[in-house]
Order: sequence, then C-alpha cells, then structure tokens
Amino acid sequence: MELHVVINGRKDLAGQLYNQLRSAIESGRLAAGTQLPPSRLLAEQLGISRKTISDTYAQLTYENFLTGVVGKGTYVNARTSKVTQKQSHTQLAGFEVVESWRNLPVFLRHPTLEGSLRYDFIGGATSKGQFPQDDWRRCTAHALRQIAAAKGFYSLPEGLPALRSAIARHIAFSRGVNCQDEDVVVCNGAQQALDLIGRVLLSPGSLVAMEDPGYPPARLLFGSHGATVIGVPVDDEGIVVDRIPAGTRLIYVTPSHQFPLGLQMSQERRVALLAKAHELGAIIIEDDYDSEFRYSGRPTDSLQSMDERGIVAYVGTFSKTLLPELRLGYAILPPAILEAVVRAKQLTDLHTSTLPQWALAKFIAEGCLLKHIRRCHTIYTGRRERILARVAGDLSPWLEAVPSTAGFHMVVMCKVPVDTALVIDLARKVEVGLYAIEGFYYQQAPKAGFLMGFGAIETLDIDTALDRLRDILQQVT
Repeated sequence: MELHVVINGRKDLAGQLYNQLRSAIESGRLAAGTQLPPSRLLAEQLGISRKTISDTYAQLTYENFLTGVVGKGTYVNARTSKVTQKQSHTQLAGFEVVESWRNLPVFLRHPTLEGSLRYDFIGGATSKGQFPQDDWRRCTAHALRQIAAAKGFYSLPEGLPALRSAIARHIAFSRGVNCQDEDVVVCNGAQQALDLIGRVLLSPGSLVAMEDPGYPPARLLFGSHGATVIGVPVDDEGIVVDRIPAGTRLIYVTPSHQFPLGLQMSQERRVALLAKAHELGAIIIEDDYDSEFRYSGRPTDSLQSMDERGIVAYVGTFSKTLLPELRLGYAILPPAILEAVVRAKQLTDLHTSTLPQWALAKFIAEGCLLKHIRRCHTIYTGRRERILARVAGDLSPWLEAVPSTAGFHMVVMCKVPVDTALVIDLARKVEVGLYAIEGFYYQQAPKAGFLMGFGAIETLDIDTALDRLRDILQQVT
C-alpha cells in the first residue's frame, strides 16, 4: 500500500515531505507502530531522490517521531496526538435532524465479548457451540469458488437467484408460506427488510399500528421515517384489531410468537386482522422471527399463507436459526410493493454481500439448515423445560411464566411488587444477565417482568443462574 504524500513542484522537497509526515503523525493519521515504506520505494513513488527521503526519516527519528529497527524498517513512535477542536453538531445547519438521531434510545444491543456475563438470559442470541462450523466452512469454500468464477460485476439487489429459490422452498416447507422465487428479496437482516418496506410506504405523518408491548427497534425505525406510531394493546389472542385507528397505512405484528410476551395470535384474530387491513388499504408486516422452534400444539398458518388479497409482507431472518453476525434476512413481498422495495434496496446498498448468500444457498439446499434447526430444537426444549420447572417451583412465590409455544425466549411476570431495576443490578454483580420487559411497552401501562432468553445460556448453567435469582428475590421482597 502506498503512503499518501503529495509533493507540489520541485521546491523544498525535503521540507514538504517533513511537514506532511510530521503532521500525519501528530494528528494520529499515522498511528503508533505503523511501518513507513523503505526509502527506495517511497522515492520511486514520489519521484524524488532517495537521499531526500533518508534525510527526512533521519530528522524525524532525531525528533523522536520515528524509530528505526535494525533489519526490519522504520516505524512511527508512540506519541500523544495533537488534539484539534472539531466542529460540534450544534453548529451544523442540520442540527435538529442530527440531534433527533442522537437522542434515539438504544434497545436490545448485544454486549461485546468483554462485557458479556457468565450466565446470560439475553434474547435473540444463540450459543456459538451449536453452530455447524464444518458445514458452514465447506459452504463458504463453495461460495468463494462461485465468486472466483464470476465476472466481478455488482449483483442483483433482490438477491442471488440460488438463495431466493432456497429460501422460497425452505419457508414453504417449514412455515407453509405461499411464494415464488421472484417474491423473495434478500436483505441485511430483518431490520433492513422493515426499513425498506417503511421507505416505500411511509411519509411524514403516516400512521403505523403495532403491538404494545412490542419490538422497540421497529417502532423507532418507523418513527425515523416520520411516521406516527400507534401502540395497539395485546390480549390473549393477539393484537386488538378493533383498536387499530382509521388512516393506518402499515400494521406491524409478530403473530406466531408475539414479541416480547410470546403469545400466539388466534385464528379468529388473524382473520379479523386481514379483513381490517383490507378495509384500511394497509400493508401488514408479519415478522416471523423465530417460530421455527415450536414445542407444543399444532403449527399455525402464517398470515401470509391466509392472505388472498396481497396485503401481507412476510419478513424472516437467519439471525435466530444461525448467527446474528451473518446479517441475512429476507422479505416475501406482495406484488403491490415488490418492485418499489427492490428499487429502494438498490438505491440504499446496491445488494447484500454475495459471499454469505452463496454459502447460505448451498447450506439450505444440502439440508444443513433443517438438520441444524432440529438439533437446536432438542437443546432449546431442554432449556425451556428447565426454566419452566423452576418458575413453577421454587421461583413461584415471585414469578409466573406467560404461556408460550415457540421461539427461544419466554417472559415471566412478577406476581408481587418487585423493583426489577434493582434485581437486574444485583444479578449483574453475580454474573447473571436479566432483562426487564417494561421498556417494551410504549403507550400501554407497563407491567413488571423479565424476558428470559435461553438460546445463549448453556443448559447446565440454568440452575446456577436461577439459584442466584431466587436468592436476590428473597433479599428484595
């Protein structure tokens, strides 16, 4: 890699080089430990004599900006960077817009490796030990071969045909979704799918109805498009359809495993929701984020499979079945918005990276995904049953589980007054990660409880963690 130095004219060449290198070191652009090019190579790059380079390096070494290592080269010395006062965001003409983004709350952010706890009931995360590394490595090697054979052009914004076909077959088999390959748009996670649908449907002041409690990142995302988000209450059968206001343009629901409560929308409520959306001329987003994992009862139809009018956009993700880091999701779109969403996808990021797309297409086609889901299902079943047994047992004086038949998190509600913030703080001190559900409520009165994810915590750690939770509850109540 060439060092960025610009020489103007033929006057004071050593001075120009010296000033630029010193400025780069003082500003931190050339970080401590960076190796500078050998004098011969830099002289060829700049078209000046090697002696000029050597003399400049010598001067900067004398001044302790550089250091020479015999047999290795010349390196930047560790120094305190010169602090330059940058313009504040309050001085920008677009200050109000920047400030509105700066003030958005942060929800569901996963910890870094350094900040993770020993026993963590975090939702939306899986344990790396279950991921089929060997199968994925083989599929990634296949992906690299496909890329090597390609012409090097940008890919399709809607996704690789091989992956779109694999997704269509997979969700038809596992969820009964009715779609063709051309209905599928591959996205950078489900969050991008929500963003793209919002972009093509919403304008400032548009009404969006969503479950309350519900998924905060979706609410914040729709709000960032200028929409007015209405929190619609949820009962035992799902979103209360009669409370969806007139003028609603977009309805966001999680019918198969309501987030965060875990309830399943009844068949009657699904029919009513489809009728309501048709009456309003609204699009329904069906976020089916983790219903591959079902533990009891009969599978329910997806809203999309019941939709006869083309008003449901079905959104799914591989972050829950595989790994969040892959950032692969998809949307099955009705004809009314498909072309618009593809145009929006192309405008915002051209296309999703083809390397993981090729790998995932082969991973699904060879049956690795279904095999992985079955293996995880067995593990999650054991973890879920253990938590339920403890909640119904020695934790029952304080907690009660909300009935849930799918996914890999559950909610336990507090049966007695509990300071959940205090419990969470005390739990962190003993390496237990707990998460309150109060923050998922928007316009409805919040209830006290905890979201208990069991995808990331190991089975043998559950009892130890719940023992510590029991001891804390005994202290604070």
